[in-house]
Amino acid sequence: MYRLCLFLCCALLCASCSKKYKIEGTSSVSILDGKMLFIKVPSGDRLVNIDSAEVIHGLFKMEGKVDSTVLASLYMDEDCIMPLVIEPGNIEIQIDNAGIAIKGTPLNDCFNEFVMKKNSLDDRAYEVEHEESRMIMDGKDLRTVHEEISRKRQQLVDEMNSLAKSFIKDNYENVLGPGVFIMLGNGMPYPLLTPLMEEIMDGAPDAFKNNFMVRAYVDAAQQNMEQMKRAGN
Repeated sequence: MYRLCLFLCCALLCASCSKKYKIEGTSSVSILDGKMLFIKVPSGDRLVNIDSAEVIHGLFKMEGKVDSTVLASLYMDEDCIMPLVIEPGNIEIQIDNAGIAIKGTPLNDCFNEFVMKKNSLDDRAYEVEHEESRMIMDGKDLRTVHEEISRKRQQLVDEMNSLAKSFIKDNYENVLGPGVFIMLGNGMPYPLLTPLMEEIMDGAPDAFKNNFMVRAYVDAAQQNMEQMKRAGN
């Protein structure tokens, strides 16, 4: 019996250890030195701090226990810097003038890859807008410019939608799927269901549809769309 109790205690201790997270961050942005960074998670209709650290000589650390994997946000003072996943393991955060990379654990690696692909599409979209200006300044026919730029814009929109849709579908049943779905909604002035979001919802499992963030957003969007329909009649 003593050996059994000892074994159970060791097992519980190991399980407890596996629930710890550790964040180690580096920053090459000098203005961040002396700044406080916070990890905030949703709690009802507000965000609460669960951890914090001061950036000292470009370094910061946080660690704690996590009862369940949660999508959180990294804040500097009151400004949101980047979403991240708080999950068991060692999380690495690198901040430089080019942006922020959060890696080291499975879901953070997955999300970081998504962000890199999205950033690449954003860079291409930026170039398309500059290309339009260059074509006009070079004296290109305006109709030709409009057709060419419109085609490239639509191609990028299709690629962005495909990236978001496939990522959410691949992560329907973890925190990343609902989180990115809400990010799509946050890009609009008020909750609405776009054709892309409706397509994502149509194929979603119950675990995704019943996520409290998704459910709250969809309910608000449906109410808004119903009001708009009544106003148009």
